[in-house]
Amino acid sequence: MKSMTQAAIALACVTLGSSAAGADTLLTHRIPVALAVEAATETIAECGKQGYHETAVVLDADGAIIVSMRGDGAGIHSLDSAHDKAYTSVSFKNDTLALAERAKGEDSIAPLSKLPHVMFFGGGIVIKLGDETIGSIGAAGAPGAKLDDNCARAGLAKIRDRLK
Repeated sequence: MKSMTQAAIALACVTLGSSAAGADTLLTHRIPVALAVEAATETIAECGKQGYHETAVVLDADGAIIVSMRGDGAGIHSLDSAHDKAYTSVSFKNDTLALAERAKGEDSIAPLSKLPHVMFFGGGIVIKLGDETIGSIGAAGAPGAKLDDNCARAGLAKIRDRLK
């Protein structure tokens, strides 16, 4: 039994080694912190123009926080909500309004909302460069998912043409 386990490990190492040897380096893009701050600031400002106290969170492609900004007067809970919307968006590589629709009906993804930080509620938008997901913006604090979503879209619009 011991020799069979050793043989399996050796085969796995040879297989991994040969496939890794021919692999190319992964090319990934990152959102610079200056652009992330601009996007978060614009998200909050857009909702502020409408009288809403907003929080914005910008995540990188891995779901790590680049910037988290709680606007003046925004509720403390909005920090978690904005983060979870952004996290859901980046991890599912889709906007949370679209995911909220997928959470309804026969082939519902709703059970996945039990996973940590997953929230199927509008306000999370994915940031893409071509087909590559490079991050997300989460917005929370306005009285409705579509309002949060619109504010996050304003944040993305502010920086979209400078993403490379």
